[in-house]
Amino acid sequence: MRWAGQQLDVETPGTLPGLGSIAGLVRSVTTPEFQGITFHEVLARSALNSVPGSALPFNWTVNPYRGCTHACRYCFARPTHRYLELDTGDDFDRQIVVKTNVAEVLRRELARPSWKHESVALGTNTDPYQRAEGRYRLMPGIIEALAGSGTPFSILTKGTLLRRDLRLLSAASTEVSVGIGLSLALGDEVLRRRLEPGVPSVRGRLDLIRAVRDAGLPCGVMVAPVLPWLTDSTDQLDELLSQLSAAGATGVTPLVLHLRPGVKDWFMQWLGHDHPDLVSRYESLYAHGSYASPSYRKAFDHKIRPLLTKHGFARSSSHRSQPIDGMHRSEPAQQTLF
Repeated sequence: MRWAGQQLDVETPGTLPGLGSIAGLVRSVTTPEFQGITFHEVLARSALNSVPGSALPFNWTVNPYRGCTHACRYCFARPTHRYLELDTGDDFDRQIVVKTNVAEVLRRELARPSWKHESVALGTNTDPYQRAEGRYRLMPGIIEALAGSGTPFSILTKGTLLRRDLRLLSAASTEVSVGIGLSLALGDEVLRRRLEPGVPSVRGRLDLIRAVRDAGLPCGVMVAPVLPWLTDSTDQLDELLSQLSAAGATGVTPLVLHLRPGVKDWFMQWLGHDHPDLVSRYESLYAHGSYASPSYRKAFDHKIRPLLTKHGFARSSSHRSQPIDGMHRSEPAQQTLF
């Protein structure tokens, strides 16, 4: 495993057999509360990640975790586990890297005279409010470091654990710009349990939107990914947007599923098991790259526009410091956030 690029050269007793030689790995932990999950605790050399030349409305990110127990079959971040010589399937769901000192390192980086207080995004890779956050509680320190340094930030999550930090986020919003975004695209609970088994329920996330709004914070929603022939009918989208509007969402950005190398095989394996009748249609739709064919995206655009208008979301918007135009681009962005 190649871990040395992001961790200190530290090793302490308690590592699992075969992992003791990994530079920066402090220990690997299993616990009855997280059956089947291994947490690899590391000491990070840096917390801020630069996103140079990005078309996105931020140039910096913070990722306290690598891997994600949400276990979403479509997660675009799966290929990042290859860098650790772990696989993009079960390992991504069950081998979770935890940067235990991330808040401390972030404070040091934000205190540098060269720091320009640019906007920082969390949740661009793996979810900062996945279940591991309940154990490690890294986000409060991160939030305090950002707000205390005068750095604006945004969070994108599927995790209802964010509710724990609403008071802290509300206080931070009096000091800096704070954006909150939720990812919610699957209104069908049966499909959600099959496709994103570790994600909180639809009702739980709708309730979280209400809680964020009650705390006086904006809450944009990424309706992502929209799944061709599974969640893209007019009736399904209409119902979901109606629920989001009723919950108080302040903006909606829909994004059609994209399947990058390292993700496509994992998703198609699931599709072949649960919806074998759709396999050939997906193979045709994604035959020329990671994104659905231009004709499909154009048809989806025409379908979603009047629905967004109907429910008060005519201007596609997001929780980020500037709108993410995930729907109206002539070509998809190189990185989407869900």
